[in-house]
Amino acid sequence: MPDRLSTLDASFLYIEDSVTPMHVGGVAIFDRPKSGFDYEQFLALIGQRLGYLPRYRQRVATVPGHLARPVWIDDVDFDLNYHVRRSALPAPGTDAQLFELVARLMSRPLDHERPLWEAYFVEGLAGDRVALVTKTHQSVVDGVGTIEIGQLILDPSPTEREPATDTWTPRRAPGRTQLLLDAVGETVQSPGALVENVRSASHAISAAEKFVGAVGTTVASALRTVTRPAPSGPLNTQVSGGRVFSVVRTALEDFRQVRAAHGGTVNDVVLAALAGALREWLLSRGSSMTSETTVRALVPLAVIDEETVEFSSASLVGNQVDAYLVDLPVGEPSPVLRLQHVGHAMAEHAASGRSVAARALLRVGGFAPATLHSLGARAASSFSGRLFNLVITNSPGPQVPMYAGQARMTEMFPVMPLLRNQALAIGVTSYDGGVYFGLNGDRKAVSDVDVLAGMIEDSLDELKGIDW
Repeated sequence: MPDRLSTLDASFLYIEDSVTPMHVGGVAIFDRPKSGFDYEQFLALIGQRLGYLPRYRQRVATVPGHLARPVWIDDVDFDLNYHVRRSALPAPGTDAQLFELVARLMSRPLDHERPLWEAYFVEGLAGDRVALVTKTHQSVVDGVGTIEIGQLILDPSPTEREPATDTWTPRRAPGRTQLLLDAVGETVQSPGALVENVRSASHAISAAEKFVGAVGTTVASALRTVTRPAPSGPLNTQVSGGRVFSVVRTALEDFRQVRAAHGGTVNDVVLAALAGALREWLLSRGSSMTSETTVRALVPLAVIDEETVEFSSASLVGNQVDAYLVDLPVGEPSPVLRLQHVGHAMAEHAASGRSVAARALLRVGGFAPATLHSLGARAASSFSGRLFNLVITNSPGPQVPMYAGQARMTEMFPVMPLLRNQALAIGVTSYDGGVYFGLNGDRKAVSDVDVLAGMIEDSLDELKGIDW
């Protein structure tokens, strides 16, 4: 039987275009160890572990006439050097130069004629650091059969080079005739699928309409929360092909202190800090605002499979990351009340009994946030853009150092994709005592994303400075 893409995965390919590439990214920064860490070592590390991720050596084959969804086939011309690329900044490279490079890399769609991922080994950073930039298409990562490649290459302790034992041999690619015969055979068993496949591919109908069957539970749970369109504002506009990327570095202890003083969760404090920053950013742009003004965030949250007693990585399938809609109270001038509003809004999810505590997520092997952000992007893409203003994903990571080979990772920034008519996406990851924000914005609509990044730090300082 052909390894056919699911309806959800195929939809990510259908709705992708040159200005809204459907890949999720990550930027990991490493200190170069005394023993060295170069491109060849990184290439070898990925090559040694690709055997655990067969999907990363497969490409998509389209069925003629779109009589069925595309299929995954082995890439008989797979070239690891094509996917793992070497780049460099003019030494000593600055963080600003790195993030400008990240913005340019993320704006480019992946080649659909090859396996849908890329990794860049970036040298030349000041302080003898290197960066790893990854791009993985949303159709690839499902959290069960395939995880994000950043999760595969990171370990909780330094590792020596593994012996090369992978003897992968690609299977022969099916020809057009075989693809058609397989599709016809499936159509005989399910005639209605033929009409749906042709219509979906031809018209690329909206994600919200297409994905109801695949993630109906998630969509229904969010729609119970809010049914009216999202507030209008500068965050909802036709995006261009360019991107800007900025980051924020904060300390996890600061969020814990605010939580300890007021209750709630670290995630509540993160959202409250973002609400305060968005308030100041909108005011700086001259946006009109009242005490009732809100910005609606789509916040994907990991949940437990209803048939699973205890959380495990196996329960992190695409429709087990609920996309929760939260109205951030940007019109509220008091940071105390903003935090209370956010805590109240998130309480329903916590009371559902399906939420996954941060400590449970940390039991997942490798650097799970890389995969969880990908699953969050999948969940977010299943909604009509009319329902929200921006996407915010927050995934807790391990509070111990992680390593790629002998190189210690010091920072990790998620890069969430922009959806059509959404000009800003924010990914948040906690790791080894820090909380790291990655802000991906449209180059025309949110050219001042670095200003917003600075306001996140100011908003957190405001929360910390409150006399409780």
